[in-house]
Amino acid sequence: MGEETTADATQIVQVQHEGATAIVTLNYPERRNAFSLKMRETLYARLHHLMHHDDACRAIVLTGAGNTFCAGGDISEMKPRKVLEYRERNQLPLEIFKLMVSGPKAVVAAVEGFALGAGLSLAAACDIVITSSTARYASAFVKVGLMPDTGLYWSLAQRVGGGRARELMLSAREFNGIEALQMGFANQVVEPGQTLAAALEIAVQYAALPAVAMAHLKAALATGIRTLDEAIETEVNLQPILRRSLEHQEAVSAFMEKRKPVFVAD
Repeated sequence: MGEETTADATQIVQVQHEGATAIVTLNYPERRNAFSLKMRETLYARLHHLMHHDDACRAIVLTGAGNTFCAGGDISEMKPRKVLEYRERNQLPLEIFKLMVSGPKAVVAAVEGFALGAGLSLAAACDIVITSSTARYASAFVKVGLMPDTGLYWSLAQRVGGGRARELMLSAREFNGIEALQMGFANQVVEPGQTLAAALEIAVQYAALPAVAMAHLKAALATGIRTLDEAIETEVNLQPILRRSLEHQEAVSAFMEKRKPVFVAD
């Protein structure tokens, strides 16, 4: 399915479980974890399984091998194609984006080194971004004659605001982890080599939260707050469901009994 690359499709995205947290590692270091076709296919399969079929997984950390996150698309695969073929190939990155943004489990990015082009898009789609101070980011699409993809039009503005997102996409300029924190793209900056540990610490906290509430909250944040009326409708539709959930009942009981809650998804 797709062109051959030097990367082994069974190893190009690795998953390791740390308790209730799954660490998903982009593993194509010889190409700085370029977002190749095999990378996209395997990442989608891994994320879909974790989001919808792995009940033991309650939170996800996304990181990259070789001290880099993802340096963008694989230039070696960018050969001329028909417009309809390009449209078809663009669907999978968008499915990955939707899984990360609106899937039921929190995703924390641990960003070292490069997060360029599609790498920036992947980081922006995460719920929380932990960055190395020396990480290098850029919406580099225009430099190769393209427009941003993998959901970046939506996610970048969500993180840094519309005006700053426009400037970053038009200029394609690089910014480092410290500036990423200052502009609101990143949530925490740490020393190089410390991002995975910091991301795991955050993910463990998310994994301990009620899973049903987390799933509904992520769905609401992804689709339900574009207008005042949509925000009200989302709350009216979803909050009664959560009030009847076993998790909410457990939280109330634990509060009344002065103990720590033990959450089991409905």
